[in-house]
Amino acid sequence: MKSMRPTLYGSRHAVSAGHYLAANAGFAILEAGGNAIDAGCCAGIALAVLHADEVNVAGVAPIMIRTGQGKVVTIAGLGHWPASFPADLFMREHGGKMPVGLLRTVVPAAPDAWITALCDYGTMSFGDVAAAAIRYAREGFAVFDYMAGQIKLYEEGYRMWPSNAAIFLPGGKVPKVGDRFLQTDLAGTLQYMVDEERAASKRGRVAGLQAARAAFYCGDIAAKIADYHAQEGGYLTRADLAGFHSRYEEPVKVRWRDFEVYTCGPWCQGPMLAQSLLMVERAGLDGLAHNSADYIHLLTEIIKAACSDREYRYGDPRFVDVGLDELLSPAHVAARVAAIDMANAMPDMPPPLGRYPGNMPMPEKGGSEATIEPDTSYCCAVDRWGNAFSATPSDGSWRSPVIPGLGIVPSARGTQSRPDPRHPSGVAPGKRPRLTPNPAMAVRDDGSVMPFGAPGGDVQVQAMLQVFLNTHHFGMDIQEAIEQPRFASFSFPNSFAPFTHLPGRLNLEDRFPKAVLEDLSGRGHDVELWPAYSRRTCSVEAILLDSRTGFLRAGADLRQPAYAVAV
Repeated sequence: MKSMRPTLYGSRHAVSAGHYLAANAGFAILEAGGNAIDAGCCAGIALAVLHADEVNVAGVAPIMIRTGQGKVVTIAGLGHWPASFPADLFMREHGGKMPVGLLRTVVPAAPDAWITALCDYGTMSFGDVAAAAIRYAREGFAVFDYMAGQIKLYEEGYRMWPSNAAIFLPGGKVPKVGDRFLQTDLAGTLQYMVDEERAASKRGRVAGLQAARAAFYCGDIAAKIADYHAQEGGYLTRADLAGFHSRYEEPVKVRWRDFEVYTCGPWCQGPMLAQSLLMVERAGLDGLAHNSADYIHLLTEIIKAACSDREYRYGDPRFVDVGLDELLSPAHVAARVAAIDMANAMPDMPPPLGRYPGNMPMPEKGGSEATIEPDTSYCCAVDRWGNAFSATPSDGSWRSPVIPGLGIVPSARGTQSRPDPRHPSGVAPGKRPRLTPNPAMAVRDDGSVMPFGAPGGDVQVQAMLQVFLNTHHFGMDIQEAIEQPRFASFSFPNSFAPFTHLPGRLNLEDRFPKAVLEDLSGRGHDVELWPAYSRRTCSVEAILLDSRTGFLRAGADLRQPAYAVAV
């Protein structure tokens, strides 16, 4: 299938992001002499304005960086539950459910993550990289189709708080495609951070960046956030904010053919990609045609196995002994693959394999629709010096209140913790939720580098896996690989409250042959179709620095207004 857009080729630098204005902003930073980290942070912060329905300035921002010298680091960019939050609150007072609102709030991590990356690996100031976001927030931008649809879908949530409705339902109405979307309070919040940086800049760039961070976590912004929580029954305090710093954490690394593939740790779902690639290689793809029934069936069963390990084992490693080495071991991979029956679909994700917390609550089953919340975007950049940047900023804006006067929703990512503290990703003070956003990076033995990622909740890893295999097994160029029809399993508990679980469900874009769909149904898959190009299958962005040709090859997903720029 020929792609509707071309892969963009360049020799100098490239950016790909979930919105064209974010890509242009990041590219302008590269053209001005900044590096990939400066450009990626610029694009990421801009996405919190341009994708305000699914990314928040005060949300999460997991980051992966590979320097031109080959060092790979991850910045978690994920906050933890407030220190005073009672672990049993949801079980004791809410019947094991997680109500929308302030009770889902964890410490905002994104501002600290961006500034940490800039301090240690960037070259520019916060004011430089935030300028585009401030402009888009103050001057506005055109509402696009997906954004308008998601605000309409969650209109009831936005109406729960006047401060949310004032931004997302201007004049009391759902914005239409082409309307100008303004966020003046958010522009003021970011400008305050820039002003504090400028006042401290005489002491140097890093001192200025630290002043911008302090403006958010220790200054007037922190005071307004904490005061609002105190008044409205929340638990986030000034001490929680002042004491927070995004940690550097070792990436997960696995060998796949002539690649080293890097993911973030089991505090997110990133290791599922590593596990899936190992299972794909163990099972073998020889003789399987692209998007044939055999191929779709095999990948779906592999995803079910990886999701079982995620469900029973993943969690914040500071609180949970995940045993990731075991999950990535040849013995575990072989056992998971051996359980796959190519003639019959598993009725659900398989049971736990190996050790797991025996007292954890078993997942409930129920629901009818494959739910994917408006949550997350993605950006990546590669520069002329060989630095590569991959980030998946996130946090929706309908499930918790905007802080009046600030234009931000402090991270409601607690929605991805389980209400029962016995679960590996269960609630606990100081513990991080199990995050879905998971930036990735692949490095080939010849020196080629590919940052890639996607929004899309539980479908992220599935879409990333398909695009990676399209490129590096089936030999497609980046844009062609991105535009291929995709499929997604939901045979596991959803990562978002209320954790919908649809055993056997397999959703596919409506571009597969009827014979393939009938074959899959015959094997026991509960087949359901999505539109031909559905944002529910994620929006994958990627850049490949091809060392063999010296070209950068960049692509972006047309399932939302994502674009790449390369020169």
